[in-house]
Amino acid sequence: MPCKIYFLLLQMDFRCITVILKSVNIKNMKKEKFILEVPEGETRILLHTCCAPCSSAIVECMLKNGITPVIYYCNPNIYPEEEYLIRKNECSRYAGSLGLEIIDDDYDHKAWLAGIRGLENEPERGCRCLKCFEYRLSRAARYAHENGLKVITTTLASSRWKSLDQINEAGRKAVAAYPDVVWWDQNWRKGGLQERRGQIIKEYGFYNQLYCGCEFSMRKPEE
Repeated sequence: MPCKIYFLLLQMDFRCITVILKSVNIKNMKKEKFILEVPEGETRILLHTCCAPCSSAIVECMLKNGITPVIYYCNPNIYPEEEYLIRKNECSRYAGSLGLEIIDDDYDHKAWLAGIRGLENEPERGCRCLKCFEYRLSRAARYAHENGLKVITTTLASSRWKSLDQINEAGRKAVAAYPDVVWWDQNWRKGGLQERRGQIIKEYGFYNQLYCGCEFSMRKPEE
């Protein structure tokens, strides 16, 4: 066999081996378990919940990992009140099906509007969203402090439409006032949770939300 042809065959074999090894590595990566590392090793945490779809896979994942979430529904940003009630009822339905406790915070949209005053024209992911996260998570942190829950996190972190940096900034600020409460900055967009979320939404037939929640998020991008 001519040397040139033999050399080309060796190159092809090497490339095939490389492709096979890469394929094995990818498969192993997909099989890696999604590990939850709860601060302080807590097994009961306060989960601020924005809606049933966002909480669905997160709650299921927690339960499978021996973590019991106390669902805290605090979303005074939602407008109108009828929309708020629909979303709250869906959260209650999901929590009830799993035998979980759900805390319904007061709906005070006027107070929320006062809290974001001056930021009405901010775009999504802008300063208004950060202020909104701070408002809701500060209430969650206070509830955790008053009721002996040491760790809080939020389902807001599952949405690709929201800024993780803003959410974590708001969460850290919320717990700063309470030395006995820790912010859990888990990235809930990993570990196949997005895919599982879609499956659970279909299984439960959850209400289809057409906008984030507040009246300002109802606007089209060009407006």
